Amino acid sequence: MIRQRKIRRTHKRIELGFVLSSLLALFVFLIFWGGIPKFEHTGDNTFHIYVNGSEVGTIDDDSRAEHLLIESRRRVASASKSLMFMTGDISIRGEEQLFGKVDSDEYVMEKMQEVLKKTVDENIQRTCTVKIQEYMVTLRNLDDARKLLQAALDLYDDSGRFVVELSNSGDRDFNVITPKVINTEDGKEEEPEEQLELPVGGVSAYISDWGLSEVVDEDSMSFVDYKLGVLAMNFIEEVEISQGYLPNSQVTDLETAIENVTKEQETPGEYEIKSGDTLSAISLAVNIPMETLVALNPEKLETVNSTLHIGDILTITVPEPELSVERIERIYVEEVYDEEVIYIDNDEWYTTQTQVLQQPSSGYRKAILDVHYTNDKEIGKEVVKEQILLEAVPKIVERGTKIPPTYVKPIYGGRISSYFGYRSSPGGIGSTNHRGVDWAVPYGSSVYASSGGVVSFSGWGGSYGYVVYIDHPDGRQTRYAHNSRLVVSVGQYVNQGDLIAYSGSTGASTGPHVHFEMRINGVAVNPLDYL
Repeated sequence: MIRQRKIRRTHKRIELGFVLSSLLALFVFLIFWGGIPKFEHTGDNTFHIYVNGSEVGTIDDDSRAEHLLIESRRRVASASKSLMFMTGDISIRGEEQLFGKVDSDEYVMEKMQEVLKKTVDENIQRTCTVKIQEYMVTLRNLDDARKLLQAALDLYDDSGRFVVELSNSGDRDFNVITPKVINTEDGKEEEPEEQLELPVGGVSAYISDWGLSEVVDEDSMSFVDYKLGVLAMNFIEEVEISQGYLPNSQVTDLETAIENVTKEQETPGEYEIKSGDTLSAISLAVNIPMETLVALNPEKLETVNSTLHIGDILTITVPEPELSVERIERIYVEEVYDEEVIYIDNDEWYTTQTQVLQQPSSGYRKAILDVHYTNDKEIGKEVVKEQILLEAVPKIVERGTKIPPTYVKPIYGGRISSYFGYRSSPGGIGSTNHRGVDWAVPYGSSVYASSGGVVSFSGWGGSYGYVVYIDHPDGRQTRYAHNSRLVVSVGQYVNQGDLIAYSGSTGASTGPHVHFEMRINGVAVNPLDYL
């Protein structure tokens, strides 16, 4: 029994020794074999390579990764005679390992090629990209690009005389092509209706007459001598065409491209208010309803009756296509016409003051006109020849040039408690036809002059309570009512923003507030339209 135990112990020792010697031999073999680099504390020493998110192998030097990808791309591309488009985004994850296997470069490149082949797009083709300002569209070829631009012209000319010609620009890169609009009838000479025979005895006179015939005397031309129709066309935006290679997925078909380029887009625009402008006239000029203009400009326009200020910029939305065409069209008209308004400036008047010195009357004429268009919108016209059958009389208007005073809210803060116009009588003591605007404010709040002027009244004003009237240089008057105390006197000149009173609830009032009123020629108007 004891002997058997000794034998078992001996077997276990032999078995353990065999395992340990085997592990030691394996460790030595792996070190000398080179499949696992010797561990050193040098940071990342193995690098896992990924292409398009798929792992393709592990290497011991990340600086070789990009070279391996380039070579893999070359090998995939060399397998085909046609141009290939493939995607190969490489990423690397490094780590420090005690033991680890690295792959051979050939193995890594084989795996890279497998990934790259899955992304090959054999439908790549030579394309051209049309750039119109910031807008770009890619088409199959130059012929489609020319047809796209020609479609924009043909919208406004059905004669076929104006065509798009593509040529390389001498001052740009060699692969940039610029379009040019050509009038196919330029340079063509009209065939004479009949051959003229040279007179036997009048050679000098004939030659002289022939030379003079080259000079066109428009005064002697009749209306039927003028050739009508489109005279000139061109693109407004700068257009460039460049060629390259792209997959079919990025190419737009011609029909879709024409629709996208020629249909009207909502493009933000601006309009600067000029002297004499009215909101209704601006509405007609930009073809936008007045209510829409008010909605687009809430900071400058409260209602369609708001006062316009010269120099203010209104935001408008102008529908425009991506590619706009300008053209000049010559037309013959028999029409009622009006002369342009004649303005006489008066430096003593404000710009809000005008006076009509002569009423207009329309005339009647026959005329040859050169009309300038941007797309379908007429932007101007020139008279080439006209015959006045009934002379028009121009409107003559005298207008001021001085900038009128501005008006500001007479208090800080406050809450509007009653607007201008009809209202229910507050507390049964206020007027139902409210001639101003009320701001509810704490008792004793400061009241300021809305604009500079001369105090024409300061005292008790009946239902106004303690009130101040200020006459302004533009003929307007402002009133500040229901005050608790006044700090200005009659005849005193005050500047805009000067303290004139303290709020209260005197006169016909149901609580502390400021009643602010504005009158023009003695008639009360809504003061909110002028602040």
